[in-house]
Amino acid sequence: MVRADLLDGIDKTLRRFRDRNKVFGGVQVLMIGDLQQLSPVIKEQEWELLKAYYANGFFFSSHAFAQCEAITIELQHIYRQENPKFIDLLNQIRNNRLTDAGAAELNKRFVPDFTPEPDAGYISLTTHNNKAETTNRVELEKLKTKTVIYTAVVDGKFPEYAYPNAARLDLKVGAQVMFVKNDSNPEKRYFNGKIGKVMLLDADEVVVHCPDDDFNINVTPEIWENINYAVDADTKAITEDKIGSYTQMPLRLAWSITIHKSQGLTFEKAIIDAGSAFAHGQTYVALSRCKSLEGLVLKSKIHSNQIISDGNVISFNEQAEENAPDEKV
Repeated sequence: MVRADLLDGIDKTLRRFRDRNKVFGGVQVLMIGDLQQLSPVIKEQEWELLKAYYANGFFFSSHAFAQCEAITIELQHIYRQENPKFIDLLNQIRNNRLTDAGAAELNKRFVPDFTPEPDAGYISLTTHNNKAETTNRVELEKLKTKTVIYTAVVDGKFPEYAYPNAARLDLKVGAQVMFVKNDSNPEKRYFNGKIGKVMLLDADEVVVHCPDDDFNINVTPEIWENINYAVDADTKAITEDKIGSYTQMPLRLAWSITIHKSQGLTFEKAIIDAGSAFAHGQTYVALSRCKSLEGLVLKSKIHSNQIISDGNVISFNEQAEENAPDEKV
């Protein structure tokens, strides 16, 4: 999701402090990503400025990438899924080659009126923020327990667009929640994306139970820091300057989240509504968050026309395959 202009910005910064005559300042750069997932976010007014300089917004359109003679290596071992049938279906969608037989197999998971049991641990993935927020609000209102409000403490500079969750977090006992940060304690009881149910609410603590755990998690506020990095003019060392912080319970309501928010996460059970997919890689990301075909429920059928692929990505991947390194490189 790194934009072309950001990669060029990295190049110019490294040239400034290392070798101005070499791409990336002569520093070896390792870039890891999956172009078949969600594309960089570029607002319309931003693209009006950028389109004079770039063919598209992807990193490989940057001037630095064109100069660096990068070697592309495809990592092929899959860790999230183990079922060969499910892996084959995901690869069909990933490569925009979903067959009729593949679609028929996938749509066996189509259950439009599916309602999970309260403690089943399903999360709903949808295409738009308003859909996810509406689902979470409706589900929270169904609970007859008391609402407890947790308000974030913002110190110094911490822009609102960077808030990791709601500054006002309304929770009830029985609410389904998702952790939005890895546990800072040595016990590592939770991780970003873990789902659980609220068991108890206190003023400064939330007790959460996760389906696969035999213990409750006592959750206290976590701190996110906003740090400015600079290079010391004399020593050339990188210095850190903490300019702000955000303190809040590391939780969000999680009956539903957007597919964009789910990128990078893994779920045992997921309800997918990709019927209004509008972006490159969106359907693939949604389906591939789930570890198994059995844990997947479709709220809308998957058809080949819902699988949106960017021609720039297809061309780049084809070139990368043709120029794959061999034993001599």
